[in-house]
Amino acid sequence: MHHMKPFAFLLTLCLMTAAVAREPMKALIVDGQNNHKVWPETTKRMKSYLEETGLFTVDVATAAPKGTDPDFKPNFSDYAVVVSNFGHGAAAWPEETQKAFEEYVAGGGGFVVVHAADNSFPEWPAYNEMIGLGGWGGRNEKSGPYVYTNDKGDVIRDTSPGRGGSHGKQWEFPVVIRDKDHPITAGMPLEWKHAQDELYDRLRGPAVNMQILATAESQSTMRHEPMIFTIAYEKGRVFHTPMGHAEYSVECVGFIATFQRGTEWAATGKVTQKLPDDFPTADKASSRKFQE
Repeated sequence: MHHMKPFAFLLTLCLMTAAVAREPMKALIVDGQNNHKVWPETTKRMKSYLEETGLFTVDVATAAPKGTDPDFKPNFSDYAVVVSNFGHGAAAWPEETQKAFEEYVAGGGGFVVVHAADNSFPEWPAYNEMIGLGGWGGRNEKSGPYVYTNDKGDVIRDTSPGRGGSHGKQWEFPVVIRDKDHPITAGMPLEWKHAQDELYDRLRGPAVNMQILATAESQSTMRHEPMIFTIAYEKGRVFHTPMGHAEYSVECVGFIATFQRGTEWAATGKVTQKLPDDFPTADKASSRKFQE
């Protein structure tokens, strides 16, 4: 190549880089045990949302419906990112699967936590560190502090005793961006209306190396609860959203774009996607009916 003109050489280099960039990444959705009976529907939508970015091919690994599934042994290292759609009451994964997952995330794998996935595995210390905050499953002050923000956006770590996890009735709630410079939230309106969903509050956990990107004010706690946040777990990047209760919740364009961007960020540390034109505003929620 040394005899090529510099411009031609650069052009070749650019074309080679573009070809590499177009190779989609592999994502894995894990599911199978969730108190939300709608989980097959939310998995289907999340798979489709990731595929439509053109950035991912998506596999799904589904555990047996009850008890620890001895055959649940996904090969995590094959994937750039793993998305959990497990839920409350999910049985522990086999010990070797837990160890493999810990090594995967610690070694730099991406992990995405959606809605009830933060209810799962209260007894698994590394998992609770990865998700930052969780609820239900007997979580309480031993699990770590409540974490929320005050009106000024200061992060409060509240160690008072009490159960972890609750929510009021479902509603369309305003999501308030707390970090407008993070790749996931960059360019989003500073406030936008999310479609009908459960607003999780009183989440608590280790919350180490955690960054809150957006919050929503709970009508039961009257405080701003984390709605979009990230956690650094050793070399791994974790994106966590407690939004996404039902099929109508994940059809919110705000949820879709947050999920797509958060998954890309967990996989690569950056976001290349543009915000969609139908992104919600402060006054108006925006949803896309899922087409089978």
